[in-house]
Amino acid sequence: MEYFVLLLLMIGVMAMLYSSVGHGGASGYLAAMALFGLAPETMKPAALTMNLFVASLVLVRLYRARYFSWRLFLPIAVASIPMAFWGGTLVPDESTLQYIVGAALLLASLTFFIRILNEGECVAAKFSVSLPVGGVLGFVSGLTGVGGGIYLSPLLLWLRWTRMRTNAAIAAAFILVNSAAGLAGHVVTVNTWPNDIGWYVIAALLGAVVGSELAVRRLAPPVLRQVLGVVLVIAGAKMLLTA
Repeated sequence: MEYFVLLLLMIGVMAMLYSSVGHGGASGYLAAMALFGLAPETMKPAALTMNLFVASLVLVRLYRARYFSWRLFLPIAVASIPMAFWGGTLVPDESTLQYIVGAALLLASLTFFIRILNEGECVAAKFSVSLPVGGVLGFVSGLTGVGGGIYLSPLLLWLRWTRMRTNAAIAAAFILVNSAAGLAGHVVTVNTWPNDIGWYVIAALLGAVVGSELAVRRLAPPVLRQVLGVVLVIAGAKMLLTA
């Protein structure tokens, strides 16, 4: 019981910190579940489900604040949705899945140590880049349970396609559609769920209520981003070493 409460607390903290930068928190949830030894086959649907609720809350707040851009989002989403569904249908064996998710967490951790900002002039997005980026990240999202926004955000800033809060809004919408598509693919193939998914969602939503307010008003301080990065490194390494 004590470990379960600690897991819920960690999920809530992850949701708060991730949602403060417009993310659903899947890599954080995966890290928490990995550290507490949950079965890899139930981690993906749990992370994607929590993503759905948290990303929805963040997107509503940022959309109402007029930070969202349909022109930028649609080409990326059109390519990502079918690929996320395909990724969700795939069922690697447990050891392979641990390697994949562990590698995804380690890669995601880099985004918390490399700070990319853009509050200057933006350039127009290129359709020829949006489609492949959306497709690749959508597939990774459906396969691993990572929503994809954690990879998309720094890329959009590096390309100078968005400013910070528009970036957060695009990431939240991207996470939302990919999580829904990935879950749909999971349901039509495996359809396995953790027993305590309801408690996980409640914990994530409570954290996201605070985090979404921060997303509208201010961005997460660098020290918190680095703490998240360290947690992902530990969890990713644990998965790789125990696979």
